[in-house]
Amino acid sequence: MKTQNLQTVLKKMYLPILVIALFFNFSSCVEQTDATKTTVNSGEDTGEIVQSDIDLTGKKIGYCSPSLNAPYYQALLQSIQSSTEKNGMIFYAADGQDDINKQIAAVEDLITKGIDALLLNPKDPDALVGVTKLAKAAGIPVFIIDSSIDPSAEYVTTIQSNNLANGELAGEWLVKKMGNKVMNIALLSGNAGNPVGRTRKQGLLQGITEEQLRTQGKIDLNVKTQAYTEWSYAGGLKAMEDILVAHPDINVVITESDVCVLGAIKAIAQAGKTDDILIVAGADGQKEAIKYIMDTDFYGCTAMNSPVQIGKNAVEYAIQYMNGKRDFKKTSFTAPLLITKENAAKYYNPKALF
Repeated sequence: MKTQNLQTVLKKMYLPILVIALFFNFSSCVEQTDATKTTVNSGEDTGEIVQSDIDLTGKKIGYCSPSLNAPYYQALLQSIQSSTEKNGMIFYAADGQDDINKQIAAVEDLITKGIDALLLNPKDPDALVGVTKLAKAAGIPVFIIDSSIDPSAEYVTTIQSNNLANGELAGEWLVKKMGNKVMNIALLSGNAGNPVGRTRKQGLLQGITEEQLRTQGKIDLNVKTQAYTEWSYAGGLKAMEDILVAHPDINVVITESDVCVLGAIKAIAQAGKTDDILIVAGADGQKEAIKYIMDTDFYGCTAMNSPVQIGKNAVEYAIQYMNGKRDFKKTSFTAPLLITKENAAKYYNPKALF
């Protein structure tokens, strides 16, 4: 793909994303949604009826997101809301607004509303431990979704994609693609200390080294630099601009998330290096990334981290808890899946939020 054409594609892709993000930034911190009103419209019905021996009418599900500044968080919110309301329950949404203190306050507000289950996506694995204990004291079960929390927290289970296995699949694919060619790698991460990012990074590096040992009998892992993007398009753009100045020999970018690298593509295009750099993501299967995989050769693969499936599972587990189930695994994974040019069209949905 020519750089000029790529820049045109980028402009078309980013405008609707920015509009959605601005809409959510002006939303209130905590709100009760109306079952007849869709907060976010992705063009698909994500709710499912879950078998229940008790009447769920009037039961309240509270969900607190760390932020709503990315399509993933918006799609996860919609999935939880749709599944909650399809099962006749009341949905309360809270936005941490990318601020730990605000997320703590938002969860405390949810607790005061007398919810029957709390679904929590923590911005920080340690800072949110206290509110889980408050929830337990109020008799409210807590389900951690997407991210992770310190084991000292009071929670039923964590629902997330298999970040380690997904990363390993992506790392393995990279080595098969590059063969014996020297890799000068830049790593784009989310934010420092994030347990999900750390696991995804571990998976990527394990996948690379294991496949090198298996096929080449050696490890040649040349990670030239790591940069943090704060899980944002703008952060990825800035990080990549700096990397290309400091390390012009970079020929591979690996990343913990599609969102970390989608902004970076603009910097790569502006530097005229779309033919020189291969991108590999350890997660998420965002529709923009899948489109790049379908249409270009520089975005090699990504791994599925479905917010729709995670949202459905979270509501289903909450309903199971209300029905008396207690023997939950401490972590519940969705199935690992690698998306490449060979299968990308199967998973591409232009109407999806994410």
